[in-house]
Amino acid sequence: MTRLLTRSALDSVLEPTACLNALRDGFRTAGAVGVPGQRVRTDLPFPGTATALIPGLLPGIDAYTVKVNAKFPGARPALRGVICLHSGADGELLALLDSATVTAWRTGLAAALGTALLAPADYDVLGVIGAGAQAELTLRGLASERRPGRLVVHDTDSARAAAFAARHGGRVLDSARAVAEAADTVLLATWSRAPLLALADTRAGQHFTSLGTDEPGKRELAPDLLDTALLVVDDTELAVRTGVLAATGIARTAADATLTEVLRGAHPGRTSTRQRTVYAPVGLPWQDLALTWLAWREAERRGVGATLDLLD
Repeated sequence: MTRLLTRSALDSVLEPTACLNALRDGFRTAGAVGVPGQRVRTDLPFPGTATALIPGLLPGIDAYTVKVNAKFPGARPALRGVICLHSGADGELLALLDSATVTAWRTGLAAALGTALLAPADYDVLGVIGAGAQAELTLRGLASERRPGRLVVHDTDSARAAAFAARHGGRVLDSARAVAEAADTVLLATWSRAPLLALADTRAGQHFTSLGTDEPGKRELAPDLLDTALLVVDDTELAVRTGVLAATGIARTAADATLTEVLRGAHPGRTSTRQRTVYAPVGLPWQDLALTWLAWREAERRGVGATLDLLD
């Protein structure tokens, strides 16, 4: 039988602390699988793109994931799709899950890990540029890792920014630059195809987590800021092909470390209070498995979600 897990079902079985622990362990161990994850993207004759991530694999989990997403920036929600969780023993389809929910959870919580590791130790003001689902989950993760004292928000949709600020006790600012001026740590989660912040918009000691550089053409931070900062990515090869290092004028060597290297202690991460730092992930297939496996097992235990016999 195949378990169907919708957004509401997933929100009922996923829990931030358990997900953070699974992602932290995944960053440390995913490389031991030996089968590289692939991220395949194509343009469409419509106002969107199609993306597939395969296979999601982790040591100790006898299953894998295949994710298929449609990304249409003008739609609400902008991302729709499914994740298939297959048994590693015989390929049985164990679950079909809403990919937008899993993607928001794993992207937002992985961003919280990177932010907590690289942000200044005493940061007080968190800035959010792009008040969507991923920013929501990052704040939930930071509540477990390192909660900021104050929040400032900007979004091109002023109503969405106001609602986000109201939910989290923050205040709305009128531009990305105003957020960078006010905040010690800045989270960017947008669809921007032109840099929102350059080096001149920042100051020494700030941290930036850029979630909007997950496919070619998307840009949130200018090359001069990326060159100056300590730049950490989740996967160097994918960052070169589709992520932050795919932009013209940015050298492959601009990436100083991966988050795995920082978590393992192979790279020290931030070494100075004056150092600018950036975490710019692409998003990796194993992250889908980490959270999908947790969700499926808890749903099985509690009987959450409908079951389907696709062979009937």
